Amino acid sequence: MKQLINHFTDNDLYTFTCQYYILKQYPRAEVEYSFFDRNREKYPEGFAALLQEQVNYMKEVVITDEEVKFMAGKCIWLPLWYFTFLRGYRFNPKEVTISQDAEGYLDIKVKGKWFSTIMWEMPLLSSISELMHILRGDIDRYDAALEEKRARDKMVQILENGLVLGDMGTRRRLSFDHQEMVIRVMKEVADSKAWPGKFTGTSNVWLAMKYGCSPLGTMSHQLISFEENVSGLFECNFNVMKKFSDVYDGDNGIYLYDCFGDKVFFSNLSKRMAMMYKGLRVDSGSEEEQTEKIIEKYRSLGIDPATKQVVFSNGLNIDRAVEIHRYCAGRVLDSYGVGTFLTCDVTGCKPMNIVIKLTRGRITEQREWHDCVKLSCNTSKTLGNEDKCRYLISQLPK
Repeated sequence: MKQLINHFTDNDLYTFTCQYYILKQYPRAEVEYSFFDRNREKYPEGFAALLQEQVNYMKEVVITDEEVKFMAGKCIWLPLWYFTFLRGYRFNPKEVTISQDAEGYLDIKVKGKWFSTIMWEMPLLSSISELMHILRGDIDRYDAALEEKRARDKMVQILENGLVLGDMGTRRRLSFDHQEMVIRVMKEVADSKAWPGKFTGTSNVWLAMKYGCSPLGTMSHQLISFEENVSGLFECNFNVMKKFSDVYDGDNGIYLYDCFGDKVFFSNLSKRMAMMYKGLRVDSGSEEEQTEKIIEKYRSLGIDPATKQVVFSNGLNIDRAVEIHRYCAGRVLDSYGVGTFLTCDVTGCKPMNIVIKLTRGRITEQREWHDCVKLSCNTSKTLGNEDKCRYLISQLPK
């Protein structure tokens, strides 16, 4: 099979921003990630070997001078020494273990130093997704002209309805080529005239570089999931907010708050942190309910919600984003991150529903291992050790 990942920065920006945070806060931490297929997909015989081949290719994927120059120019909150680190980084296939049982179910573990293993999430997910679409025949049936027209129509709908929206679809894309076409078309339409809406860019750093877009992303749930074992359920959000703001000196300020549900987060969101962060990302729960809770919390702290950004990213399509935008009605600075609906909404194609999540960690190689879990505001997104999840849920505020 051909090599699917050919560029070091064919990865989401939050991978790099989280990696720098880890280097600063937990340079000795070790972790284990696990693969979850929410659809319980049975993979074709031999799939594990095909994926292992893609993992082995990654040894030769290194960052280029062009990529360093782009990131250093766009991500001014990352210091120059970090790019020296990236120049020396090499993917280590020994960190990845892949197996497939007789029924076809896939098991993947990534284990090692946290600052190193974090780089595998996007290459693995996008490779799994593209491999499946190749094997299903979706790539052979792909109608390039039709899909480009559909992407163009979507972008017109986005901009005509006043949405401020970016792409977050690397992990479950049909293929690299399809995602590249989507970004090219979105940029072309956005640049064609003045619109009520705005195309904010893409989470994919390489595609942002190629098409002159802003790379998008700040953090992921894993920072909070890990911190729960350090700070406890009720303090982990506050401590990640403080540590993240210390690392980035107040820049990079959109906080993903739902790792242990909204009650845990809002119960100790301090005014200092609420003022320091530009806004919040809603990735689970009812968007309308979360909007009201966010507005209420900001007001209780004496902060005007209309000055704060709220990024909605919970499996949205364009029609749903328009509904939320009209609901917000200027009460917050609403914006949107859309993934699968942009990069794998292809005629006759069923998107994958796959994630890779942190499931164990320890702060140094000499410490004991602990389970890392994610509860979310949606029970369907709860992942990790079931006994620990049940225990933590029993401790949540009523």
